[in-house]
Amino acid sequence: MRIIFLLFLLAAPALGGASVQLWGELTQGGLVFGKTEPGAQVIHDGEKLPVSPAGDFLIGFTRDAPAESTLVVRYPDGREEKRKLHITQRKYDIQRIDGLPSRKVTPREEDLKRIKADRVAVTKARARIDDRLDFLHGFQWPVTGRITGVYGSQRILNGKPKWPHYGVDIAGPVGTPVRAPADGIVTLAHPDMFYSGATLIMDHGHGLSSTFLHLSRILVKEGQVVKKGQVVAEMGASGRVTGPHLDWRMNLRGKRLDPQLVVGPMPSKQMEISK
Repeated sequence: MRIIFLLFLLAAPALGGASVQLWGELTQGGLVFGKTEPGAQVIHDGEKLPVSPAGDFLIGFTRDAPAESTLVVRYPDGREEKRKLHITQRKYDIQRIDGLPSRKVTPREEDLKRIKADRVAVTKARARIDDRLDFLHGFQWPVTGRITGVYGSQRILNGKPKWPHYGVDIAGPVGTPVRAPADGIVTLAHPDMFYSGATLIMDHGHGLSSTFLHLSRILVKEGQVVKKGQVVAEMGASGRVTGPHLDWRMNLRGKRLDPQLVVGPMPSKQMEISK
């Protein structure tokens, strides 16, 4: 697993010698892996987090997370710790994309019902929260290639400002194998969504999921268990695109995260980012 380094140790009072360890990046879009005493409760900014019997948990930060965050740990013996986390603020690029079909930028009235149904299906697929710990087995890039879009960038499509981009885009030929970045369970395998085309979502436990957009083929079924490195799909150019690529996104219980912060630099010499 690519975890940047041990950020710090939140030392609890001497009673019992309990502690909280965090690995990852305290930054907007970041995913942080946590470990605490078995039986402890963890609350992050008012949200009670899933905690494994061994004390494992996950914290995520949105694209626009404020500079300060609060972590509360309640231990089985009744003690409580409250710590402030300082979140690095990021500057995001502006990315202009032209040449998209006008209907994909400004949908027609008859498209709106389909778009709504797509959103409902994606929300349902990402809502799964169970005690599986697939995320502890590590993450890898699902494909290698030239990065053409980055997390958080403000998108201007055909001259019209749109929502920020919440994934990382990797270009490549149609049919390029897409591999599972980590162990997981398939929660959505849709052949053709309006914006994202063939779309695949897999759950990694505790509400952490990966989403793959614009595929040409999906090779797994909903409910199927997959292993890290397993070929699950093929890259394509379906949905709202100007060329073949994979759009990989990560979500943690409703928070959109930056996949690049989890896997690190692209394991290839082709690391140029096209803007």
